[in-house]
Amino acid sequence: MKRLSLVVAMVVLALIVPSPASAQNRYIVRTTGGLSSVLNLCNLLQCRVQGGLDGPVGQNFLVTSSNNLLVNLVNGTLNLVESLLGIVSVEADRLLPIPQPSASGGIPSGLYDTAPVNYYGTVAWHGYAAQPAAQIIRLQDAQNGFRISGTGIVAVIDTGVDVNHPVLQAVLLPGYDFTRNQPGASEWLDVSGLQNDNDSSQSQEQGPVLVQQSTAAVLDQSTAAVLDGGPYSAFGHGTMTTGLVHLVAPKAQILPLKAFSSNGTGYLSNIVAALYYAVQHHANVVNMSFDLTSSSPALTQAAAYANKAGVVLVAAAGNESTSSPVYPAALDSYVAGIASTSNSDSRSSFSNFGSTDVWIAAPGENIISTFPGGTYASASGTSFSSPITAGTVALMLSAKSSSLNQSQASSALSHAIKLTPDLNHGRLDVYQAVSAWVNSSGSTSGSGSGSSCLLLCL
Repeated sequence: MKRLSLVVAMVVLALIVPSPASAQNRYIVRTTGGLSSVLNLCNLLQCRVQGGLDGPVGQNFLVTSSNNLLVNLVNGTLNLVESLLGIVSVEADRLLPIPQPSASGGIPSGLYDTAPVNYYGTVAWHGYAAQPAAQIIRLQDAQNGFRISGTGIVAVIDTGVDVNHPVLQAVLLPGYDFTRNQPGASEWLDVSGLQNDNDSSQSQEQGPVLVQQSTAAVLDQSTAAVLDGGPYSAFGHGTMTTGLVHLVAPKAQILPLKAFSSNGTGYLSNIVAALYYAVQHHANVVNMSFDLTSSSPALTQAAAYANKAGVVLVAAAGNESTSSPVYPAALDSYVAGIASTSNSDSRSSFSNFGSTDVWIAAPGENIISTFPGGTYASASGTSFSSPITAGTVALMLSAKSSSLNQSQASSALSHAIKLTPDLNHGRLDVYQAVSAWVNSSGSTSGSGSGSSCLLLCL
């Protein structure tokens, strides 16, 4: 190994001109040589290994450096170093934005519909359980017709969750916070100046208000003022996406994975780590309500790893109103990308479109979901179309005893309501998707999870 290090050092010194020192730069290094190869690389290039991103796989590492030698390595000598150390790729870690909700056009009537209903063992608002989106996708037709309520584990890579929300608490697994590298995934850790009392009873001072410019929530006025933009621009995003998985598959367990902060940003390395964590903690489905405008070797490899493990990946198609590829939705061999439709069954004006990003669409306008503090909110975006579809996959799992992989899930989901060609297979119909899966080859379990409708059958 000493001779190998000497050879590599000579190559690096000959081909790389050091750059002036700068702030700490972050890189994702993929290797076939394990930790030792990355340590050898850092010994030569004055970098530091911060840790692994893929658990026992041992091929993806986060590395930091105060110089630009790794950038030069990517640009000029990767092939040679790869042959000597087993380095496959080096890419700059990126701080990514989570998609902000699109303008929702005001406060939907469902946020005033606070009548309590029994939704599969928990008390929820009628405006959440019976919202237009659920009716459009024929959710209760599927739940009641097949006597299913979801099963398995759905991982949600997002801003975290209100772990004490009364509607979600019973189905939440502990999760992990990759922004702090610690167990748990509470959104409240990002927020100062707000009290997390999780009191689901609403005082007279609380009511639907617009917060974060495009999100309506049932909050008191002082809380709404604190959350209006700034460091809290994405607060509640993860609780909302989690609530939509639960709406569709109320008996599925949910694994919250916090890769984004309440300011709406998250490192690519945390997303990659969360995806490996989901697979290794037995997730059956992963929801990814975010998008990157350029591809990532590390993210692609993580998606391939999940695909090989039989995990179904669902991702938002993006809110840029373009047909240009965004990732991970454009990784169509591994991921089902989900566009947004309106309640009148047309493509949402903000939604990306075209078969590169879109497998199917699902309602994504004025969607009502859970929000931190034991309350509810409404917003619009493909971020909310995606978890509706992820929940549908969890429903499929409870309708049939056999396992479900990406290809099978995508095939079943493609039995959708045809709209326009730019939405590929069309808008999600949960009943048709579940029926297609049940009637595909393989044995069925009859009643699936065995759960009957515990709600008023709306």
